[in-house]
Amino acid sequence: MSFFIANAVAAEGAAAPAGGGYEMLIMLGIFGVIFYFMIYRPQAKRQKEQKNLMASLSKGEEVLTVGGIVGKIAKISEGNDYIVITIADATNITIKRDYIAAVLPKGSMQSL
Repeated sequence: MSFFIANAVAAEGAAAPAGGGYEMLIMLGIFGVIFYFMIYRPQAKRQKEQKNLMASLSKGEEVLTVGGIVGKIAKISEGNDYIVITIADATNITIKRDYIAAVLPKGSMQSL
């Protein structure tokens, strides 16, 4: 560990290296590209898929909610953000459209 201290003491009298501006800009650019491909782009893709899912909902589809409830859409309106889901024969619940996690294949409720 003492050799690090010797280098630091020896560097005190030396002049600082010139330049370094372009290297910093290149590093910031690389971090920006990494941020775009690892964080922003996947999130934008998920948002687009969720928006397409919300637009394609129709009456009679079997859906899974974020809370884990499986049901069939009984009532849906374009101007309203809420939909009515039938869980059992006489049990309906109203949830916000954003809380639909997935559209299930037909017959999923009977197989449960």
